[in-house]
Amino acid sequence: MAGVAPPGTGTGSGIYRGNGPRLMLPVWAFIGIFLVLPVLLMAVYSFLTKEFRGGVIWDPTLAAYDKFFLDRGLFGDEPPVIEWTYIGIFWRSIWQAGLATLFCLVIGFPTAWFIATRDVRTRSAWLFLVTIPYWVNLLIRTVSMKFLIRDTGPLNEFLLWTGVVDGPLGLVNTNLAVQIGLFYSYLPFMVLPIYAAVERYDFALSEAAADLYAGAWTTLRLVILPVVRPGIVAGCILVFVPSLGAFLAPDLLGGAKTFMIGSLIEEQFKGAAGNWPFGAAASMILLSIVLGVLLLYARSQAKGAR
Repeated sequence: MAGVAPPGTGTGSGIYRGNGPRLMLPVWAFIGIFLVLPVLLMAVYSFLTKEFRGGVIWDPTLAAYDKFFLDRGLFGDEPPVIEWTYIGIFWRSIWQAGLATLFCLVIGFPTAWFIATRDVRTRSAWLFLVTIPYWVNLLIRTVSMKFLIRDTGPLNEFLLWTGVVDGPLGLVNTNLAVQIGLFYSYLPFMVLPIYAAVERYDFALSEAAADLYAGAWTTLRLVILPVVRPGIVAGCILVFVPSLGAFLAPDLLGGAKTFMIGSLIEEQFKGAAGNWPFGAAASMILLSIVLGVLLLYARSQAKGAR
């Protein structure tokens, strides 16, 4: 017939048949150069020796990992004992990230549900309001948050003016301040995936549950949550992973008692006093934890799909 191209010679998806690997070369090159190569370099650095003025000496050793897990005394000649300092920093980072994820979920789910159930013409405006603060650099937003919650900041001034408190709350340099910073930084990462899942939700399922005399909480637990679960899980991962390695919020809003693993890694690569192999080792341990969490999730998803 006229106007119909012969198979394999015309337009459409046929022109891409067999060319997939070549078309993917730029993507694989970008991932290899800017993702895989730096991670491999960091892994190599973690097994090298610290140079006195910063940097590394190409002398293989496990000293960085040994320092992380074991304390051998000031001069390294005492019997090894478990080094709880760095393990404690890791544990603090995990529960801080977990708490931030929980807070983002508690606030993000109702927010996403509200936006997804608005009129189609107004949804874009609501999403715009959620994302507009994130047009500003994270550093500027974190510093602004510090000025907002400091003892002489607008929040304390307002509470003092209204008589709610008798003195400044003293939020800066506390775990609560770090939580506020993490929550403020990553809330949209929770809202947007859940919004996408709720937007695809068939509300006829809720109506069917109501017809079967299911209450609101029963419908939420047995009907809604299982359907939108992929969006919730995606949001939790997108919040937990960057929160675990965050260093701006702990550095600017927290203090010595709120030190997190991201701050520890950052400190090891600053100036001549830094310890590059130790920072690389801490980075690889952090990466291993994150990959372990993602692999466990992938495995559970694979079992659920069978």
